[in-house]
Amino acid sequence: MRTVEIEELTLERFWPFGTFARHINPTETKIGAPPIEFYRDMAQLDLGGAGIVSFSTCRVEKRAPVIDVTEYHTATGEGILPLDADVLIHVGPATPPDAPVPLDQFRVFRVPRGTLAVLRPGVWHHAPFALDSDVANVLIVLPERTYANDCEVVELMEDERIHIV
Repeated sequence: MRTVEIEELTLERFWPFGTFARHINPTETKIGAPPIEFYRDMAQLDLGGAGIVSFSTCRVEKRAPVIDVTEYHTATGEGILPLDADVLIHVGPATPPDAPVPLDQFRVFRVPRGTLAVLRPGVWHHAPFALDSDVANVLIVLPERTYANDCEVVELMEDERIHIV
């Protein structure tokens, strides 16, 4: 089985797949001063011209750190915001629709709770992994019904699976 090491989330490392913004105790440019501070435009998510944005919760329980399924959305990016625990996400570069899954280019990042990871359209990914807790609640931001209309899911064969170390 292949392995992939967990990486800390930095803008330089994550840039090929998207961007991120820490929404708990942010340090970016702000408007105002205590007691009211407004941190504006911290991240943008390309929803491919969708008219309705959906906010969904993906509740993930602790499971084996093995990538055995992956997916991508052709026409939209995706926002992933762990609410109450740190999570791991795997990502792979966007590929043409008929290309093989770029398993040898997959990377895994630790996303701290309160940090919004924004994936570019076409980036391979799937449900996060709970890291240091038994369960993690993760806010997912997508156009309405993307899971039914623009979601290519690939289950990996036993010899293709990737162990996260």
